[in-house]
Amino acid sequence: MRLLPRLFVTLGLSLLALSVSAAPDNPKNGVDFRTLDKAQQTASGKKVEVTEFFWYSCPHCHAFEPSLENWVKKQGDNIVFKRVPVAFNESFVPQQRLYYALEALGLTAQLNPKVFNAIHVERQALDKDASIADFIAKQGVDKQKFVAMYNSFGVQAKVRIASQLQAAYKIDGVPTVAIGGRYITSPSIAGAGLSGKQSEEALQVAALKVMDYLVAKSARELGEAGKPIVASAPTLKK
Repeated sequence: MRLLPRLFVTLGLSLLALSVSAAPDNPKNGVDFRTLDKAQQTASGKKVEVTEFFWYSCPHCHAFEPSLENWVKKQGDNIVFKRVPVAFNESFVPQQRLYYALEALGLTAQLNPKVFNAIHVERQALDKDASIADFIAKQGVDKQKFVAMYNSFGVQAKVRIASQLQAAYKIDGVPTVAIGGRYITSPSIAGAGLSGKQSEEALQVAALKVMDYLVAKSARELGEAGKPIVASAPTLKK
């Protein structure tokens, strides 16, 4: 009977290993990632641009956040990481403005985790102007300063650009990650090719593995695009 618990532990570890190894080792276009019909212009120079399209109230974005943050840190100077808050309808706009106001005030690193925690752990409905302003004030931020930024022309302009990017990248769900202005993937996209029902952790592992592949692919393409074209020497006629 003493062997039974050990057997279950061994079986559990085996299943976990299978889950992780199920991540795509050779990602395929149209299965593990998608290629946009029209590549989007990026502004990251010689570095690969990586953009997460997200929504504060999305439970999958919240679940993906720790893994994504660790992945970004591991990439170091190889990438330029950006975020774009989406709006599938007008009710999403207050949270778009929240993100861009925090970004303008230099508070995203400090307060993004607290916003996610308030919504998904504390079950606060941060989806209206008043509730958002009150919450930010409780975090020690000057309320008047935040509200002024939240309602500013600059934030409204960024919200319009976010909607344009969402359309250009054909974002139909979140979280979705765009890489190099040309490729998109996500836990749901990368996990679609895996056999059987997968845990959210397994889907995240698959997405991060595809993202590694796409960053390397995009870096190679950037390098090739930057190489000078050497004209062949003219053939001398005898």
